[in-house]
Amino acid sequence: MKDTGKINYLEIPSSDLDKTKAFFSDAFGWKFIDYGPDYIAIEDAGIDGGFYRSPLVATPESGSVLIVLYSKTLEETLTGVKAAGGQIVKEIFAFPGGRRFHFTDLTGNEYAVWSE
Repeated sequence: MKDTGKINYLEIPSSDLDKTKAFFSDAFGWKFIDYGPDYIAIEDAGIDGGFYRSPLVATPESGSVLIVLYSKTLEETLTGVKAAGGQIVKEIFAFPGGRRFHFTDLTGNEYAVWSE
């Protein structure tokens, strides 16, 4: 059952849905459902959501929300992001409560990954 007022779904821009699917499949094991040429839904990502075809790019510098993923093995995840073609924009750093890094996917959207 879904709760009123709780975050339920995220939609993220992507200028190239095929690149987005390949990157997140390789780096994080996500699965996708295609809904026509302009939308793909995310499966197995921890929250429901999808990517829509758009020339826009989501970065904190442009005022976008930063999506933060979790990893039990931060260094291994960083290696996987690099191997999938992601660009590291902030190397691993400590913050109160853990450590994290930031990366951009193949279409330029920025994300972070954190661990305790």
